[in-house]
Amino acid sequence: MLLLLIVKGVCLLTFAKFVWVVKTVFSSFRILWQPRQISSNYKFLPFFLTITVVLAIAACNDNTPQPEKSQTTENCRIVQHAMGEICVPNHPKRIVTLNSAALGNAIALGIQPAGSATEKINQWPPYLKDKIEGIEFLGTWGEPNLESIALLKPDLIIGWKHNLQSTYPQLSYIAPTTLYDWVVNITQPDNWKEYFNFMAKVLDREDRGQQLWQDYNQRIEQLKSAIGDRYQNKTISVVVFRAGMIYSVGENSFIGSILSDVGLKRPESQRFTPDGSYSLSEETLEIADGDVMFITNIDAQENLSLLKNKPLWKKLKAVQQNHIYSVESTNWESSRNILAANTVIDDLFKYLVNTP
Repeated sequence: MLLLLIVKGVCLLTFAKFVWVVKTVFSSFRILWQPRQISSNYKFLPFFLTITVVLAIAACNDNTPQPEKSQTTENCRIVQHAMGEICVPNHPKRIVTLNSAALGNAIALGIQPAGSATEKINQWPPYLKDKIEGIEFLGTWGEPNLESIALLKPDLIIGWKHNLQSTYPQLSYIAPTTLYDWVVNITQPDNWKEYFNFMAKVLDREDRGQQLWQDYNQRIEQLKSAIGDRYQNKTISVVVFRAGMIYSVGENSFIGSILSDVGLKRPESQRFTPDGSYSLSEETLEIADGDVMFITNIDAQENLSLLKNKPLWKKLKAVQQNHIYSVESTNWESSRNILAANTVIDDLFKYLVNTP
């Protein structure tokens, strides 16, 4: 029984340490034998090796009867997520969010994360500038710093499956980790809303979540009323400039769903896109033209300035009618949470209602 407990501990070690422990066990057996018996007893080495391996397998695959689920979930709740099911703490106090969407949603739900990853190094979304005090930066959402996460001693980690699947075992070792499959739902226009609902359930803040949706829908109705019928026969285009590339943003996207909620029409080319957006060239930019064009500009100010001096740009209907509006890219494109959605509504009031 003692040997079983020892080997059970070995299951937590690396393979190299496992080999070292096995050698130590064999050395202990040799000490028990008289020197004159060593050579004759080496024939038992395969026997001891077999016993050790069997014990290791038994220890690592412990089939000891488990407590009833009611006992194991006394302080936590079973939640389904992209990697299966997991028991999350009933009242998590130190959570870690590993993307900007999760960060904004957590804050909106009344929970201040202990730390978070963001889109860019040490760069917080501007709309959260008054809400991030005390939150530790944990790297980018593609490469979160596992050591920094562990040092925070979180009791819950929340992120996306597509960029954390490979590190999920390490994250789960640090704390219960729940992942949402953003990619599998990317063609759904309300993907960001489902992620918010997922977080509200994980954090046991569904009542708070419902209140936030009521507030969102109320603002949408106020905006629709303020706009009236002035854009009834006009199209609203959204284009992203990112690192020398141009992207047309479709209906099945974060921005697309908000514009759809308001009842605003989109250009034909932006009705639906396989991934929520698709790339354009300067020569094909005209297919994303509209009566109004919102531009989010990420690290491409120089490229946009050059484009504005070209004849193709000046032919756009939105340019000719002076209905080109530059908006904050973090709010409109990358954050995809309910707080960012409210900043988009602010912009729509600003440019579609208050701007002549």
